[in-house]
Amino acid sequence: MSRSVIFDPLVPLPVLWVLAAVAALMLGFAIWRGLRGWPLRALAMAALGVAVLNPSLQEETRKPLSDIILAVVDDSASQRLSDRPAQTEAALAELSRAVTTLDNTELRVIRFADGEKDAGSLALTALAEAMAAEPRARIAGAVIVTDGQVHDAGLAPSLPAPLHVLLTGRKTDWDRRLAITDAPAFAIIGEEFTLKLRIEDQGAVPPLGAEAEITIAVDADAPVTFSVPVNTDLELPVTLPHGGQNVLHFSVASVAGELTDRNNASVVQINGVRDRLRVLLVSGEPHAGERVWRNLLKSDAAVDLVHFTILRPPEKQDGVPVDELALIAFPTRELFVEKIEEFDLIIFDRYRMRGILPLEYLDNVVAYVRGGGTVLVAAGPEFGAVDSLWRSPLAEILPVSPTAQVIEEPFRPALTDLGRRHPVTEGLEAMAPEGGWGRWFRLAEVELLRGQVAMSGPGDRPLLVLDRVDQGRIAVLASDQAWLWGRGFEGGGPQLELLKRLAHWMLKEPELEEEALMAGVTGDVLRLTRRTIKPEPPGEVTITAPDGAVTKLTLPEVSPGRFQTDWQAPMVGLYRLAQDDLTRVVAVGPAAPREFVETLASPVPLQPVVDTVQGGILRLEDGFPALRPVREGRPAAGRGWLGYTPRGAYVTEDLRVSPLVPAWLLLALAAGLAVAAWLAEGRRKASVTSAKAA
Repeated sequence: MSRSVIFDPLVPLPVLWVLAAVAALMLGFAIWRGLRGWPLRALAMAALGVAVLNPSLQEETRKPLSDIILAVVDDSASQRLSDRPAQTEAALAELSRAVTTLDNTELRVIRFADGEKDAGSLALTALAEAMAAEPRARIAGAVIVTDGQVHDAGLAPSLPAPLHVLLTGRKTDWDRRLAITDAPAFAIIGEEFTLKLRIEDQGAVPPLGAEAEITIAVDADAPVTFSVPVNTDLELPVTLPHGGQNVLHFSVASVAGELTDRNNASVVQINGVRDRLRVLLVSGEPHAGERVWRNLLKSDAAVDLVHFTILRPPEKQDGVPVDELALIAFPTRELFVEKIEEFDLIIFDRYRMRGILPLEYLDNVVAYVRGGGTVLVAAGPEFGAVDSLWRSPLAEILPVSPTAQVIEEPFRPALTDLGRRHPVTEGLEAMAPEGGWGRWFRLAEVELLRGQVAMSGPGDRPLLVLDRVDQGRIAVLASDQAWLWGRGFEGGGPQLELLKRLAHWMLKEPELEEEALMAGVTGDVLRLTRRTIKPEPPGEVTITAPDGAVTKLTLPEVSPGRFQTDWQAPMVGLYRLAQDDLTRVVAVGPAAPREFVETLASPVPLQPVVDTVQGGILRLEDGFPALRPVREGRPAAGRGWLGYTPRGAYVTEDLRVSPLVPAWLLLALAAGLAVAAWLAEGRRKASVTSAKAA
């Protein structure tokens, strides 16, 4: 039961203040005049004032509510290291026992795991959510059981009571970790750049050597191992081997006694780009398609084009020296001897053997292809003539041989069954205008020697043939009519897209390999894609997770030669994929999750938050502290003890209000006092008059 006096004025407060002022003036006037009854008048005015204030007695029947202590328990990944789970459960049991001995106090236990999308430990977010679920007036304190490595320290809620931290872990803990301190997102293929990393030993490190072994692997290539110093910033020169995504995997051998080896590895994904695509285009004679080839290549700002056209027709015999057949001297030695390795692609467009290029220069072209270079032959009627490239050293690597026949009839280029699966021509039919691709009118008939026929002409004759030669690649387009697509004849066709794909396939871009196992990552979902030109479906994909768990999947076919499925990764880290003889690595999130970047227990992240509410941070290995009540605003932690603030919260079950003094009594009292004042003043006046008469 609680009693209190309340006031409910009969008039508004402004009127009440005016009446009080008038009463004060009247009382002052009575005192100034020396009226004998001014004290009685004052009491009468006070009685009237109390009556106007209308005092009442309020009686509440209250039901006391228990105080609440919040226990926020960190169940994140770093809390599962060493004996921290046992420490956490023992601390929670001790805390529960201590709270049960307190009068009118309850314990609320809130557990939280790793945040989504590798957000780490969100201890203060969990605390804020727990506070929102309880009446603020009942919260007497909060305790976080954690290793201190939280990742939302800037989101501390406003606390009405002390906050404490019970720190897990041991002072003797130590850990070794690998950190990539600087890595670019993009790099130019073939150009060296510097990647910075550091191997750190943290905590109570035992006597170890000054060096550690680091293993480096690029994509699925064989790893190499080096000995490097520990606790030293390292600069590693790196050159990307190919375009597209390059996955660099770094790992350090684990050492007995360290907390975890989950942070001994790191993955860097760097997109390889080409600075410029250097193309040499040699046109054997002027023709309608020459300008189209040039315009296509010049339309791409990333292409550096060197173009030479031989203007002299083969039948012209006027005694002009060979070295004067071009308007600009053809730097044959510079291009085909000194700088041939600088070109990414060489295109022979209707080229004839006229003595411009000596045979030894074409031998250089053959060596250039075998060493990893690329050549595209765009053939016309000259391919079957006596001065054809086929009758040069280049025939050694050409995948077709001419029959000397030229088919001159309208036809629509078509994709072969293999072409519908080949990455160079896959999906090109979808780019056809209404009614199909425009027609061509000439085809140099060739016989297939080796390679892959991606497009065919009339009578299923080979039109586009692709082939690999040692480390290089070569393609033959057996028609000089591709320019009709570029000019939009009968709707045209995807000449630019075809040429780009040809160039990228020749440059060995991973996305255009005939046999490729690819994986894209969106959040924690892996999109697995297998491309193949083989008629039989590929085998199962074997997925090895970061923890060594193995999953096997069969990919369904979604289009000719393309097999694809989505798979949700159970954890972040590095996954290894294998199918048939193909392998690939892909990273889901960081190789070492955020929880394992810093693994040593530390009070530093939470210290500023705890200090603002005068709480404390105690290590569990020093023993469980006692709980003591403290007044609000006083220090709430000391050696071996933690404080909580009793809140005294309650709920009102019944409320009664009754007048403190009856109104009639106050009025009667005021009237009596006024009469007494009048009588007193009247008696004095009579006495004064009698005295004067005497």
